[in-house]
Amino acid sequence: MKRVLPAWARSVRVRLLVIALLPMLVLLPLLLGMTVLRWSGKVDDLLTVKVNGDLTIAHQYMARLRENSGDRIEALGASVAFAEGMARPETGSASDFLERRRRALGFDFLYVTTRDGRIIPSDTPSGTDFAAQDWPVVRAALEGTTRSAVDIFDHEQLTALAPSLAERARVPIVPTRAAVPTSRSVVENGMVLHAAAPVRLPDGRRAALVGGRLLNRNLDFIDTINDLVYRDRSLPEGSQGTATLFLDDVRVSTNVRLFEGARALGTRVSAEVRSQVLERGEVWLDRAFVVNDWYISAYEPIVDSHGERVGMLYVGFLEAPFRQARISSIILIAVIFLAITAISVPIFLRWARRIFRPLERMNDTIGRVESGDLGARIGTGGGRGEISRVARHLDDLLDQVQERDRRLRDWAGELNDKVEERTRDLQEANRRLERTTEQLVMSEKLAAVGEITAGVAHEINNPVAVIQGNLDVARQSLGSRVDEVATEFDLIDDQVHRISAIISKLLQFARPGEFSGSANRLVPAEVIDDCLVLTRHLSSKAGVTVERDDRSMASILVERTELQQVIINLVVNAIHAMPEGGTLTLETEDRDVEGVPGVAIIVTDTGRGMMPEVLKRIFDPFFTTKRSQGTGLGLSISQTLMGRAGGWIEAASEEGAGSRFTVWIPAFQ
Repeated sequence: MKRVLPAWARSVRVRLLVIALLPMLVLLPLLLGMTVLRWSGKVDDLLTVKVNGDLTIAHQYMARLRENSGDRIEALGASVAFAEGMARPETGSASDFLERRRRALGFDFLYVTTRDGRIIPSDTPSGTDFAAQDWPVVRAALEGTTRSAVDIFDHEQLTALAPSLAERARVPIVPTRAAVPTSRSVVENGMVLHAAAPVRLPDGRRAALVGGRLLNRNLDFIDTINDLVYRDRSLPEGSQGTATLFLDDVRVSTNVRLFEGARALGTRVSAEVRSQVLERGEVWLDRAFVVNDWYISAYEPIVDSHGERVGMLYVGFLEAPFRQARISSIILIAVIFLAITAISVPIFLRWARRIFRPLERMNDTIGRVESGDLGARIGTGGGRGEISRVARHLDDLLDQVQERDRRLRDWAGELNDKVEERTRDLQEANRRLERTTEQLVMSEKLAAVGEITAGVAHEINNPVAVIQGNLDVARQSLGSRVDEVATEFDLIDDQVHRISAIISKLLQFARPGEFSGSANRLVPAEVIDDCLVLTRHLSSKAGVTVERDDRSMASILVERTELQQVIINLVVNAIHAMPEGGTLTLETEDRDVEGVPGVAIIVTDTGRGMMPEVLKRIFDPFFTTKRSQGTGLGLSISQTLMGRAGGWIEAASEEGAGSRFTVWIPAFQ
């Protein structure tokens, strides 16, 4: 179906205004949106570049700190003071010297180890159960090379160095949203800046001077990185720079706040960051959710002296101020655009109205003409513009249209008078033709019934006579045994008589003046019993359940075969309406109609029902819905038979809900 546009959408003025305003109201906002989107992407790129630069500074500081540790260890090992302090290790002076130097250099442990595994500790390390040469840093120093690295010491190794280090390294794990599920509750390993330098003992043996600094809970270390990376005014107001050192995925040193005054030690990094940085060894440069807010973040893996990824270095700053600044900028751009639009559009529309006013007058005039006012005119005056000339031409055309309309109306009036006269003649002829046709159809039907009746009477009466004769022969042949099948023979007699009666009634329907019947006093329930016996094979075959409810024992005066014919016809019709099975209910009850006592026989089915247009025609002769299976005479004959007995038949039905036929016959007085 073709869609019809509303009148305002078909207006030339509206279309021209749309064409004029489209660049300003659609294309310009689209261009601004694309520009803002591109600008937003560039800002994100700049933020990523900045946080990458921040990570570079933090990385360089940590590398420099590691190198300084190695340089200080190497300088101490090459000093005269070291040679003099190590001169008498058996007296304990060597340990005292190492302890003093450990404190002076800011190390958490300091010891000397030889190739044979002997350890000369400071006062802090215990020196027991500690395999120093397992570390690549120490092995390199014993081979003559100064080396420093970040290494992970487990709880036993830290305890062997100093019990206080094991306690300092302990960080309880705090449940963190979006982190990888874990069963751990505490981190006991320690991340250490580990350095070793080759030395010569006074007895000439080669040894290694080893020192280290625990980074767990080392807040001075992480605050120094944060102050170095995010100096004053390096971030916009409201933003905040943070730095963190991770052991595996747990924060062991951080200035990120879990809440006011408490650092987020023990919280964990998200599973997404862990996968990219720790598992794949890649640098993360993107926004990330850190503890309780979104940060522009940078993470890089920390590799120990064994070449394994053991932790992460993080720097980042709050995203919220940048996001708020971006939103404020977008809102400002939108407000400026709306303000410009609000000022310029009315000015443009006022200017455009002067151009479109003649077109609007033309449109109004055409609308009035379409509504029947043929005298409407534009009347633009003496304007010389193109639109004014078009308007004058249109007025001239309207004058011509008005004159032609007047002539057409005159011709139409004359034509209508002639059409009405001819129509009356045709209607009268049509009515006569319909009456003649109905008479012809009825005559043809009655003629056909007469021929059918004569043929039926001749063809059926002969075999009925043969059946009756053979039945008599069977009685004579059985002799005394005839009583055993007396009921069946009586039933056959009844049905032969009924066949003769049906033929008589069919002839009676065609020529009612030539036939008459005799009435009998009957109880309807007994007649129904006989009818159900005759139709039992049909109901069984169709899977129909028959139910009875006889509430009347009154007598009626009607010929038995006629009542049987009516009931059987209704029962068979009901069975045919339930081809897939159902329930057939037959009831009798006493019912007074207009003060006259009588008996009602009710036949109800649960079949397909009938449409209203079918229901109102079911008693018409030759009307049938069974096509080749019926003649259309059953209900018509039944209605005629009951009418002659002083009763009637009525039907009620609903499509899909079954039908209900009621036969009423006056009671015998």
